[in-house]
Amino acid sequence: MFLSLLIPGPQAPKGNFDIYMQPLIEELKLLWNDGAQIYDVSTKQNFVMKAVILWTVSDFPSYGMLSMWMTSGRLACSYCMKKTKSFRLKYGKKHSWSRCHHQFLPHDHLFTKNKITFYKNRVEESDPLP
Repeated sequence: MFLSLLIPGPQAPKGNFDIYMQPLIEELKLLWNDGAQIYDVSTKQNFVMKAVILWTVSDFPSYGMLSMWMTSGRLACSYCMKKTKSFRLKYGKKHSWSRCHHQFLPHDHLFTKNKITFYKNRVEESDPLP
């Protein structure tokens, strides 16, 4: 079964997104914890059905609203969170994460010792994020 939530209008709801999601979340909590009595026509019996959201598909701004995490600025990476190694571009004045990707590699990986491709003249020595 597909559940689709479309919010019509020319502008995103931003802070009011909870108003749209609250009834859905309450019903999903009820269906996960208690379930609902459902009649199965093929077996002619009732059973308890439980439900859960397996995944969502969103663009990046919608992902930010759904997860309640900012998707712009220094802390835009929802995986790194406050352990981010983002930096501000000198001329563009925007944040970049281009030198952060190899922090997820194990210490013995070839790229962690690479001083040219990632951080200029620096070796990644921090522990990989889980």
